[in-house]
Amino acid sequence: MEEDHKKQIEEIIGGMKCPRDFECYKSGFEDLCKAKDIGIESFLECLEKNPQECKFSVDYGYGYLCRCPLRYYICDKLKK
Repeated sequence: MEEDHKKQIEEIIGGMKCPRDFECYKSGFEDLCKAKDIGIESFLECLEKNPQECKFSVDYGYGYLCRCPLRYYICDKLKK
């Protein structure tokens, strides 16, 4: 991973609490929740089976949005 990405990720992690203890980061971005970029800055579409169980999900009528800053960065910058 490029040094600038690593620094940004560490900043994001330092400013948040994660109920999954940053599994995505610790797994080398292999264990990621299912989410899709929908073109809204800072939000992804949550594609998990039970999104209401995640503290970062937001009900938006016909689905759920993910507002996890780390997951957004991974999708936006690392394309995962």
